[in-house]
Amino acid sequence: MAFLETLINGISLGSIYAVIALGYTLVYGIAKMLNFAHGDVIMVGGYAVFTAMVTWNWSPWLAMLFAVVVCTLLGITIEKVAYKPLRKASSLSVLITAIGVSYFLQNMALLIFKEKPKVFTSVVNIPKITLFDGKVVIKGETTAAIITSVVIVVALSLFINHTQKGRAMLAVSEDKDAAQLMGINVNSTISLTFAIGSGLAAVAGMLLCSSYPTLTNTTGAMPGIKAFVAAVFGGIGSIPGAMIGGILIGVIEILGRAYISPQLADAIVFAVLILVLMVKPTGIMGKKINEKV
Repeated sequence: MAFLETLINGISLGSIYAVIALGYTLVYGIAKMLNFAHGDVIMVGGYAVFTAMVTWNWSPWLAMLFAVVVCTLLGITIEKVAYKPLRKASSLSVLITAIGVSYFLQNMALLIFKEKPKVFTSVVNIPKITLFDGKVVIKGETTAAIITSVVIVVALSLFINHTQKGRAMLAVSEDKDAAQLMGINVNSTISLTFAIGSGLAAVAGMLLCSSYPTLTNTTGAMPGIKAFVAAVFGGIGSIPGAMIGGILIGVIEILGRAYISPQLADAIVFAVLILVLMVKPTGIMGKKINEKV
């Protein structure tokens, strides 16, 4: 029973990683950029909910909506200001810019909210589930994380494959120049991608802080990196791959923490990334792309 409960907790954490990883996989799949500031957008979403609920006494639903709007606008702003001028630049330039944006967001949060950790009030109002005469207890936050991730993956897959904007994203991901010749607005498509990814980061921030209710300016840093590992593990650019990779990374981390060593749990996660890159660099569901010269 203890193993089952640990496994469920791993799936819950992995579901949160999956939602974060979707932001990475969308931006990379469409714009071919790795937005390493994505984890800090999660932190901004957490502070937005905290401010709305604690300072302004808003209801959880209004606070969640506010956080999604704030992070969506933040994502669009980051893309316009930091990444749009670098579309033709080298990958190293984009990486350095992303690190700069990440530190900027962390230090702005530190200036505004100070260094003292905030106690986050859960936005989840789902009763816990008890199984096997109370031997297994599933918290409402766990249920919410799993259900939310599944709904988001299904909705995002339907949006990408069955809407005009989604097909425009696919076209831009294949060839920006050809898509532009076909009348697709590449700039607005990439902005929409950042908007969706950042909105998902807000949802992930709410789920993460509800499950682990301590909020600081570095709250999103490590989950963001682990979600990137999940995106690579599942096959970056693949929506189902992000879901699979996130759940696997979450399960590996929780099982490693419970049965091997809490101190080595993070090392085990990154060791998985190294093994994946050595054995199958494209990830579980990633596809090898042959470039024509």
